[in-house]
Amino acid sequence: MPPYDRFSRFYDQVMGDRADAANYIRDLIEHHHPRAKTLLEIACGTGGILGRLSESYDVTGLDRSRPMLAIARARLPHIRLFRQDMTGFHIDRRFDAIVCAFDSINHLRRFSDWKQTFRCVAGHLNSSGVFVFDVNTIGKLNRLVEGPPWVAQFGRDLVVIRVNSGRAGVFAWDVKIFEHRKRDDYKLIAETIEETAFAMQRILTALRACFIEVKVFDPEGARPSDRSERLYFVCKARAK
Repeated sequence: MPPYDRFSRFYDQVMGDRADAANYIRDLIEHHHPRAKTLLEIACGTGGILGRLSESYDVTGLDRSRPMLAIARARLPHIRLFRQDMTGFHIDRRFDAIVCAFDSINHLRRFSDWKQTFRCVAGHLNSSGVFVFDVNTIGKLNRLVEGPPWVAQFGRDLVVIRVNSGRAGVFAWDVKIFEHRKRDDYKLIAETIEETAFAMQRILTALRACFIEVKVFDPEGARPSDRSERLYFVCKARAK
């Protein structure tokens, strides 16, 4: 079963309000491409970020998960949404900005797929367009492995998430949801979501092959590194 198919119903509850992430992405776009008007979000999920960005841009979204897109379509019936994979999508237009939020690119296990996504994005940007995306770093994922599981209650449902390390640098988010049915009866919904992290310098090298300018930011204001909690990359398209 594809990732998030079971988890999709609970995704928005667990992720919470995504206003801060949307505002940070908007600030990066406004600083690096203040004239941007059109925007595509790849791996848009349930549309939490896309809906907020639609207040500032003419937006389009795509995702490969049917259940996640179904939620996005119900939430954003006025927005164009496509079921496509970010590694090989094709939309018959170009955009001023393309974004990929909430470490979605970490779900690609092979670095060759990361590079294919970069090439695909570059081909869908207007001249001087920007690509903004974030990643979970190797340091963060290792810290999650070493730390305790994340436990939270939503109403009468309980969510337990533990991150485990596997072979070849793959990290597995072990998600267990205890969905309340009646009285003391709970249904277990379990899903494993895999992520892979790569070194910051390797990502920068691959991006510089596709874009004319690449910058990296630690949103907490520290010097960007593989120890950062999260990294944001801002890439400017070549002239078409």
